[in-house]
Amino acid sequence: MALKGNLKDVGLNQLLNLIYLARKTGALTVQSDGGGGSAHLFFREGKLIQASMGSQVTRLTDIMMKVGKLTADQAKAVRARSQVDTDKELGLLMIQSGMLNQNDIIQGVKSYLLESVYQLFTWRNGAFRFDANVLPPEERITVAVSLDHLIIEGSRRVQEWEQLRDELPDLDVPLRFVERPETNLRNINLSVEQWKVISFINARNTIRQIANFLKIDEFQIRRVVYGLQSAGLVEVMATAGGGPVAPLPPPPPPPVGRSVLLRVIDRLRKI
Repeated sequence: MALKGNLKDVGLNQLLNLIYLARKTGALTVQSDGGGGSAHLFFREGKLIQASMGSQVTRLTDIMMKVGKLTADQAKAVRARSQVDTDKELGLLMIQSGMLNQNDIIQGVKSYLLESVYQLFTWRNGAFRFDANVLPPEERITVAVSLDHLIIEGSRRVQEWEQLRDELPDLDVPLRFVERPETNLRNINLSVEQWKVISFINARNTIRQIANFLKIDEFQIRRVVYGLQSAGLVEVMATAGGGPVAPLPPPPPPPVGRSVLLRVIDRLRKI
């Protein structure tokens, strides 16, 4: 019989501990309450070997794009050469073309697995089902990840999530650049996600709209914005009447390079 329940009664860390200690093999499916998302995790003898978020199958090219190892043009070129569109064939094509090596692919898949599960730790409610002895299709590339360190890091991220939620409780507000940054902007090193968020900052776009457009979950957008706030670059705008601004889609992001941060900020302030 399948093991069923809800995360509000049995936390994810307890579930993973059970799978780890009992060396379980099978598939764990989690559906967040209200249809907000789903996750599918596969385990072999107590180790995580494959994961996907959402209902659609995530191909290897998509995973490599998500972890920053492939560009969109490279992924498109690989898929165009694929005959059967399996992960193993896609991986072989990447290696043969010189885009990636075997270690790049393994590390990329592992990074995607970890980030997928870390995201689940922030889910407070959601129906889960564990089916024993169910494994992913053979054509999927699997990487064995030990659950003990994953559980520790996931629990740490839960604490970070709670802190970020206290620091930035409302996502339905826009951001703006501070008038006189206290830090030396020429020495700022921003992450890829921070650069993406910066390109959308104006009075029309709320934090939530930016996150939805960039497909960043609430944990990541709070972390990105908090980092920009801590660096003294942005601040939260008060909306007219204390309510959210009108829901307008963000404009296409302009090309942004690290050497032009000052010019970008000056230009965006005038929007």
